[in-house]
Amino acid sequence: MSHTPHQLVDDFPEHVEAIAALKTSDAHFAKLVDAYNEVNKKVYLAETNVQPIEQLAEEQLRKERSKLKDEIWSILSKAATA
Repeated sequence: MSHTPHQLVDDFPEHVEAIAALKTSDAHFAKLVDAYNEVNKKVYLAETNVQPIEQLAEEQLRKERSKLKDEIWSILSKAATA
């Protein structure tokens, strides 16, 4: 399998250290990151037809991924200003 797109470290390269630090110090943030990674993997597998799913289910996964990413970004942006 090739590189999965939309990895947090690729999408937020300027926050790699903050992501690593928050994953160890904030259990809620760590759960969000784990959930994001799991959903992102499912989206990738569906998009590449490795594990195809119905279009509606794939769209729901994309929405969930977007929601999780927004939550992660909110925490990262607050941490950057703290």
